[in-house]
Amino acid sequence: MATRTFDKAPSTAPLMLKAVLPAIPVIGGLPGIKHAKGSVPDIVLERKGVVTDLKHLEAYNEVCGFPRGDHLPATYPHMAAFGLHMALMTDTAFPFAPMGLVHLRNTIRQHRPLAVTESFDVSVRAADLRPHPKGSLVDLITEISVEGELVWDEVTTLFSRHKGGSAETSPAPLAGVNAPDGVVHWKLAGDLGRRYGSVSGDRNPIHLYPLTAKAFGFPTNIAHGMWTLARSLSALQNKLPDAFSVDVEFRKPILLPGTVVFGSRAQGTDLEFGVKGAKKPVTHLVGRVVTEA
Repeated sequence: MATRTFDKAPSTAPLMLKAVLPAIPVIGGLPGIKHAKGSVPDIVLERKGVVTDLKHLEAYNEVCGFPRGDHLPATYPHMAAFGLHMALMTDTAFPFAPMGLVHLRNTIRQHRPLAVTESFDVSVRAADLRPHPKGSLVDLITEISVEGELVWDEVTTLFSRHKGGSAETSPAPLAGVNAPDGVVHWKLAGDLGRRYGSVSGDRNPIHLYPLTAKAFGFPTNIAHGMWTLARSLSALQNKLPDAFSVDVEFRKPILLPGTVVFGSRAQGTDLEFGVKGAKKPVTHLVGRVVTEA
């Protein structure tokens, strides 16, 4: 497998433009990126010696609800990998056009807390192209290591809708798990997508404004799934062990502005959580935290 090394994070703005413009219905005649079919790229994208920008971390903590601390929030390493994700998905060897993908599931494993002051290496690759009843699934695998020690990894599962799908070859991690009821209400402003997008670099038009979201079939702009996961873990921060895994499934998009309800419950040594609509019984996210040995 070939390795492509980046000295700094790829700029997400031109990569997002590359992904978005051919997909906007009102702009005709633009050539789309012709993606390979039937396989994932045989390549690893990496950055070495990544150092956390403390001002960026503070901005992330503010929009996601994390307190200041000596260790990075469990979702924060995703920030260091997002530019590599975009570079991989806009590569012609990637099997699907980025704007046709839905972030369906996510798994994070924190093997130990990552100190704010530590430098780390990031690697990203695609894997496990497989069937889904309504299309296909593919994973983006992210690994964070410190001096050769794997300290954090993530599986970002993306769904491509198309004809000719078939049953999944393995069950979904959260199949049959329902979001707990809760009493904690989060009132989400219409600019949440823009605020999180400015921090994360994920300025997908579906998150920014009602008008840009409508161009892609949404009634208004929607919250980022990774913001919803981060906000959920910030609500559970005092219950999280040093080493754990968290599986989440993004079920229905959160329309902005709006109010959602967060709930959690203990299931033995596991912790299940979820986000539901405040007015309608719609599940937006369901998740489970498992303590690692």
